Amino acid sequence: MNMLRKTLCVMALGTVILAPVMTTAVYAAPVAASEQQATASLVRQLSGIRSLTANFEQTTKATTNKAKQQKGLTAQHMNQTFRGEMKVERPGKFFWQTTTPAKQTIVTSGKTVWIYDPDLEQAVRQTLDEQVSNTPALLLSGNTSQIMKSYRVTQPNKAKTYYTLYPKNREGAFQSLTISFGANKAPSLMILQDSLGQTTYVKFNNVQVNSKIAASTFNFTPPKGTDIIDQ
Repeated sequence: MNMLRKTLCVMALGTVILAPVMTTAVYAAPVAASEQQATASLVRQLSGIRSLTANFEQTTKATTNKAKQQKGLTAQHMNQTFRGEMKVERPGKFFWQTTTPAKQTIVTSGKTVWIYDPDLEQAVRQTLDEQVSNTPALLLSGNTSQIMKSYRVTQPNKAKTYYTLYPKNREGAFQSLTISFGANKAPSLMILQDSLGQTTYVKFNNVQVNSKIAASTFNFTPPKGTDIIDQ
């Protein structure tokens, strides 16, 4: 029971047993940071992270009628929870592996991004250009100065370490990205809203900050027989 409901309950009982007691609770509205303050605060959060490992749970939900009418692969993945592990090392090294209910690996050492699907025996190879580096997953492994050039940063409550970022390039894959940091200054939650009316929630747990990660983690060699697609 929240505090307001509890207060109303006590007041209602008071009319029966005791003389009515009128209380007025005053709540201060959260103060939003300016864009400059929000940007500086986010840079402080990210700059302390040299490496990061975590398990994740990712769920995508349809939030508009447009998204609910989607068919095919996107619809099949809707409302499913995908689990796996993430490893990040600055600058630009990233490993993201989904283990259940389907397997997929996304890995980059800073120059080339590989997206490997073992079930399809297929690997997509992409150059890590500016457009790819603006994807939300790579935000955590990117250069902070480049991030600030690519996003408009807001902080709805300057007393809380959560931020909503809006890409300056409106032709990107998403419309907004909210990232929240826990007590250890590591990300605990990311919320992504895309142009299709879908919202993706990524929760992080077992987070380790600045632990040593083997260099081989970010190197990928397609298994023999894999169909390689260049994009």
